[in-house]
Amino acid sequence: MAQGHGVVRNSVVSHDPIVGIAPAGSAAWTGHPPTCLHGTVARTLDVDYLVVGAGATGMAFTDALIDHADVRVAMVDRRHSVGGHWLDAYPFVRLHQSSTFYGVASTLLGGNRRQRRGPEAGLHDRATVSEICTYYDRVLTDRMLESGRVELLANCDYVGDRRIVSLVSGERLEVPDRCRIVDARYLAPTIPADTPPPFEVGDDARVLPVNALARVDEAPSQYVVVGSGKTATDAIVWLLGRGVDPDAICWVRPRDPWMLNRAVVQPDPAVFQGMVADVMQAAAGAASLDDVFLRLEGAGVMLRIDRSVTPTMAKAPTLGTWELDLLRAIGNVVRLGHIRRVDRGLVTLDRGAVTTAPDALVVHCAASGLQNPPLVPVWRPQAITVQPIRAGFPCFGAALTGYVEATRPDDAEKNRLCPPSRYGNTLTDWAVMNLRGTRASLAFTSEPDIKAWSNGVATNPARIPPEYAGSPELTDALHRLQAQMGPGLARLAELSRVPHPES
Repeated sequence: MAQGHGVVRNSVVSHDPIVGIAPAGSAAWTGHPPTCLHGTVARTLDVDYLVVGAGATGMAFTDALIDHADVRVAMVDRRHSVGGHWLDAYPFVRLHQSSTFYGVASTLLGGNRRQRRGPEAGLHDRATVSEICTYYDRVLTDRMLESGRVELLANCDYVGDRRIVSLVSGERLEVPDRCRIVDARYLAPTIPADTPPPFEVGDDARVLPVNALARVDEAPSQYVVVGSGKTATDAIVWLLGRGVDPDAICWVRPRDPWMLNRAVVQPDPAVFQGMVADVMQAAAGAASLDDVFLRLEGAGVMLRIDRSVTPTMAKAPTLGTWELDLLRAIGNVVRLGHIRRVDRGLVTLDRGAVTTAPDALVVHCAASGLQNPPLVPVWRPQAITVQPIRAGFPCFGAALTGYVEATRPDDAEKNRLCPPSRYGNTLTDWAVMNLRGTRASLAFTSEPDIKAWSNGVATNPARIPPEYAGSPELTDALHRLQAQMGPGLARLAELSRVPHPES
């Protein structure tokens, strides 16, 4: 098998220590942290890679790496097992996209099943949180640990300088100089379960994170749902599904969001390629970024909850039209900015205050979710920093990074093939995400082996399985995409003020 830089076993490759990877509140190497070995290193791990973070991206990178290189990998995570934030997720959460697009390259999540009943009948299955956690546990046990080449260091923290400390026993470990550090936590999401409310809470106010919503044992007369994104929409849909009157819900929505119609983000190549063609066509003819989104709304690609408000938020998770109908039933929407303080019967915001029921239950859904730190080269001397490559779809980007690491010897060439993209937030962020992600796709698919590999990976949303090739619907979508790609990318660059890569 081809071997990448730092991949050949027993090679002598030294890298600088990773910078800034330990999260706030992590163990530090100052003072005297508890240790059963009086501060000495218990053992040195015989590994070629240390993957910091065993969530979705760390698992996808490791899976692809060991599939294409004869290496040993240690994964380290502060949580008790693999799966990242899914281990702490609220109990009624589901993937907002098809299960097919999520997970690791070697093992399909969800079996490529379509839903047979309910409001999404005909669309592809979306895994529940329990299904996702079970899936990752199975991948870890049956594939990674069984290979004898992967070790999980659970309940441990990477604290820099190639050192790891157990949060349970205090044991200290280290990795050799040849070991390459992989930062799979750079974009780790923040969720309400582990993020305090971003506002003051009075002593007599009732505030709980969305995780606790399913455990409410006494119905309040009013729910106040705080947040503009997917978590808040999930909470409202769940409450309505449990019979809560829409008039008993107050929705504090600092920004209105654009969301993707879930029906057009499906594993069917004709559907997905048609959606991308619609995006490029909308961009090519748009006078502004707002106009891009309004054109996409007309094409059935983008959705907004309130047609009288032009959204400024574009993280663009997928949403079912049936969910949209439910969300539009909420008439009490507060748009006074972010909450500053919650007291019994009163919520104070940036631009005013609103009264609430004395027994109102404030549901905190306001964590920032997916992070948007500055883009950095994926391959640097101090670390491989896993980031999205194709627009969105972080699992595919992480798997692609693992494949390229395993099959290319030169970091500069790897960075040329896999320039990082970013997640959306504002409309400009969304435009840059699609621009950079499309440019990256053109770069890595120019390599025959990467194109062949990615076309066989279910987490790649743009892949075209052999059974779909030549269908009239797909042929039409690809012709439209080919015609609109150049003008669409050029206009996205103008609207987002991103220079051409050669300028």
